[in-house]
Amino acid sequence: MKWRKKKDMKEKPLEELSQEEILEKYDRESSYRKNLGKWSWVVLFLGVSLTLFHLYTGYRGAFEARIQGPIHLGTALGLIFLLYPIKKGLHRKQKGVPWYDVVLAFTALGVGYYNVINYEELVAQKIVFGYSQMDIIVASLGVLLVLEAARRCVGLPIVAVAGVAILYALYGNHIPTKMFAHRGFSWEKLATDLYLTTKGIFSTPIQVSSTFIFLFLFFGVMLIRTGVGQFFNDVAFALTGRFIGGQAKAAVVASALEGMVSGSSVANTVGSGAFTIPMMKKAGYKPEFAAAVEASASTGGQIMPPVMGAAAFIMASYTNTPYSQIMLAAIIPAILYFLGVFLGVHFESKKQGIIGTPKSQLPSFRKLMTERGYLILPLIVIFYTLLTGKTPMRAALVAILVAFLVSLVRKETRMTPWQIVKTLEEGARTALPVIAACAAAGIIVGVVVQTGLGGRIANGIITLGGGSLILTLFFTMIACLILGMGLPTTANYIVTATMVAPALVLGLDVPVLAAHMFVFYFGIVADITPPVCLAAYAGAGLAGANPFMTGVRAFTLATAAYIIPYVFVMNPQMILIDVKPLFLTICVVTAIIGMIGVSSAMVGYLVRKAYVWERIVLFIAGLLLISPNITFSVIGSVLLIAVAVIQSRRPKETNNLFTATI
Repeated sequence: MKWRKKKDMKEKPLEELSQEEILEKYDRESSYRKNLGKWSWVVLFLGVSLTLFHLYTGYRGAFEARIQGPIHLGTALGLIFLLYPIKKGLHRKQKGVPWYDVVLAFTALGVGYYNVINYEELVAQKIVFGYSQMDIIVASLGVLLVLEAARRCVGLPIVAVAGVAILYALYGNHIPTKMFAHRGFSWEKLATDLYLTTKGIFSTPIQVSSTFIFLFLFFGVMLIRTGVGQFFNDVAFALTGRFIGGQAKAAVVASALEGMVSGSSVANTVGSGAFTIPMMKKAGYKPEFAAAVEASASTGGQIMPPVMGAAAFIMASYTNTPYSQIMLAAIIPAILYFLGVFLGVHFESKKQGIIGTPKSQLPSFRKLMTERGYLILPLIVIFYTLLTGKTPMRAALVAILVAFLVSLVRKETRMTPWQIVKTLEEGARTALPVIAACAAAGIIVGVVVQTGLGGRIANGIITLGGGSLILTLFFTMIACLILGMGLPTTANYIVTATMVAPALVLGLDVPVLAAHMFVFYFGIVADITPPVCLAAYAGAGLAGANPFMTGVRAFTLATAAYIIPYVFVMNPQMILIDVKPLFLTICVVTAIIGMIGVSSAMVGYLVRKAYVWERIVLFIAGLLLISPNITFSVIGSVLLIAVAVIQSRRPKETNNLFTATI
């Protein structure tokens, strides 16, 4: 009891936490040691070496997977044990690195490079003669170190899922149900398959992480160094600040722009929210709404091309689809997502009577583009290089070079040699949680593939759905949201793409890309889905708001995100599959109008404040408009117009939606 009281006394109220403390509380990857003492030089050396290794392989081409992956993972594991303490929160209390973490770090390095040193022997001789006792010991240590590293910088849930997968592999022969039973594996067989081959830890997730993902994450770091974040904020306010609810609309636009170079919902929420949330509160928005706007907009960043979340690169490999095609396929759904949030902000602003900021107090768009418009050049370059057929590695490498050159234009962003070195180190540190998540997810993938569990789960979902596409999609959505409560987006996608997406592809003939985009989307929006909605909780910390109610408001604002995936599964043209230009144009236009119906229904305002029955009709009208069926869209249009006419005849409260400035 005394311990509990003492612990409670140390807990700060949410509204008293600093920006850094909020980020560390809700973003596990930010809880790393800052005071490393003499070990800071080791971290610097390993971090810079890891980044330079990826820049080198990006230029000359990647090594064979059994060399590239172990160098990538082994160095990352060493860094993780030096940077992340054994218990969350200790990074603030400890000075230097404890001896046991030093031992773990160098053990991880040794275990990681074991595959590289013994590459030829492991590839050739072990197939014939089997593995030695030393191989088994190293493989066992490798699996355990990956799990511990993931626990430290990603969180316990992914370790729990991986742990259950390992137990299932070892004791599957004792399961009485025929549907899930299998012959079982010995620990020696399982550990060596997971660590010494490309069937587990070094399977597709780590292969993609060690080639594409790392370079794109480093590109994001370089772009931030150019000052592009503040530029995006200024552009957003210049474009939308003077209109109704301009402060909140600017937050949506800024997060959409920043989302193009950031892959973390929580980090984006805290980074942008530190500036936008106080502005929204000052304008008159309630704290819960202000935090919800930032959280929902920031979460959408992972679906915004050109640099989407890390899972998008793994999707390219899983679906055998060029990343450039995935990038293009994501454009329409991303626009609809942010439009939904934008319209929700508009109707809430109309409802509360919140006006924009006077034009005289806003930055000039023309001046911004004249003075700092060159900052978007790296993004243009990465779009162009990907669309011209270059590999993602080469596109990222060219964009990194352009971002560096852009940083030289202004004195305040020009880096000294020491700052360049620190940027190289930061690039490696930023990638560590993604590397750990991919490695742990590789354990799950290895078990699922080797035991045949994926096929069994796919058959189970199809059976549960009774052959109905909508029901199967619904159960798939639930699985993604539940997993997303504990797993980061990348790991969530890897697991669901392995176990759930096949149910849609094989059982219901859903196009491969549509099925994978479906699970990708719902893995992302889990960050704003109550009760566990980390992006919303982080925003609530900045706003001094109720975390759960912030999650509820974020859910309502981003309702479109829960509808759009169903739309592109039923109408793959929305993700540019088998496109018929006229039909696609009609679908996009009706979907945009449908967003008006859905958003106004969730907020409770169209032309006037809506009655309950009007909100129900508006929501139905929105769904009908968003559907790919022309007849339904016509009915939805009639319903939407009818509600607008009925409301416009009531006593005038505000300007009509169709004459108001958006």
